[in-house]
Amino acid sequence: MRNAFIRELVALARQRPEIFLIVGDLGYSVVEPFADEFPDRFINAGIAEQNMTGLAAGMASEGYHVFTYSIANFPTFRCAEQIRNDVAYHNLPVTVVSVGGGLAYGALGYSHHAVQDYALMRTLPNMLIAAPGDPMEVKACMRYLVENPGPSYLRLAKAGEPCFHEAPPEVAPGRWLKVRQGDGTHALLSTGAGLQIAMQWAERHDHASYDVCTMPLWSMESKHLQITPLSTYQEIVTLEDHLLDGGFGSWLMEARSLLNTGSAVRAVALNSNVCGTVGSQATLNKLGGITP
Repeated sequence: MRNAFIRELVALARQRPEIFLIVGDLGYSVVEPFADEFPDRFINAGIAEQNMTGLAAGMASEGYHVFTYSIANFPTFRCAEQIRNDVAYHNLPVTVVSVGGGLAYGALGYSHHAVQDYALMRTLPNMLIAAPGDPMEVKACMRYLVENPGPSYLRLAKAGEPCFHEAPPEVAPGRWLKVRQGDGTHALLSTGAGLQIAMQWAERHDHASYDVCTMPLWSMESKHLQITPLSTYQEIVTLEDHLLDGGFGSWLMEARSLLNTGSAVRAVALNSNVCGTVGSQATLNKLGGITP
């Protein structure tokens, strides 16, 4: 996904001179295509994420759409105050890019486990979460974010993820994308890298009849848009590589409660056993209870 991100960012930057990239001394072997082609629109802020975010907010206030880029929790939790007060509060076009969502960097330990980031970012008014499920959704999300600039959080997996779409789909906040047709009465709904997990679940006998859907764009503001899709299914199972508390499934259950629909929603998410545990992504996903 990170390669799809940088390719799309370069393509968009050729058309839009306001696009700027700031990295936190990370991203080597990935960001060079952008840095080489647009050296005057690229800054390495160093290991100083608070400064990186403050700089991005200042540049955004002068007309740039700034993308900040780092691994896992570094561009989010390390500078949560700056995202909250400088970016989201002022409704500025800054896209915070986190590479290695979930447990993609599981072998590097808890400092690199991005399993509470949805909980942080979805509580910020004006903040749009972009969590693509495959490289085609990365392209679709990038195009939407550039066409609709504002505070946003782009959560990427690491590399080597399969494509489930033949072309970039049309995306919008709160919109469900159907990736696999089932019986139309039950659905597996994912966001981000949860799509790959949902496709694995759909191979199981007890979920073989389920539709598989994904929601790459969602936010505090898009809960009211869930009434129609929530009313379509008898049962919805959400899947995500994030802790249950404050995650995507919790968000959907809040929407269901607010809208008073009758659909049953069951959230499947990582359990806290993964916190503080070191291992590969596959090992930790299994430990966390989301691997079929």
